[in-house]
Amino acid sequence: MKCWVVSAGLGFVLTGAGAAFGADEMALAQSKNCLACHTVNAKVVGPSFKEVAAKYAGQKDAASLLASKIMSGGGGVWGPIPMPANLQVDAAEAKRLADWILTLK
Repeated sequence: MKCWVVSAGLGFVLTGAGAAFGADEMALAQSKNCLACHTVNAKVVGPSFKEVAAKYAGQKDAASLLASKIMSGGGGVWGPIPMPANLQVDAAEAKRLADWILTLK
């Protein structure tokens, strides 16, 4: 199974069982305005999702940490531009997004 997902002009292919998971999460990211500052493959305002996955790879609490940052925002990790709080994302959505981002290695 292949699923094309296009974000800010950058396409990528998800294959296998993860295709539905990734497509659903990309749609969620789009609906919550994550794609205004992030893409899967390239830095925009913030780091790419793949850069985030690489930075937190192997960290046992990474999903919880990222979910918290998605909701509350953060700063200083990726440079001088802070990530604003995303108040329209609830805890379950933030966890879903964080889990997905961490699969993008």
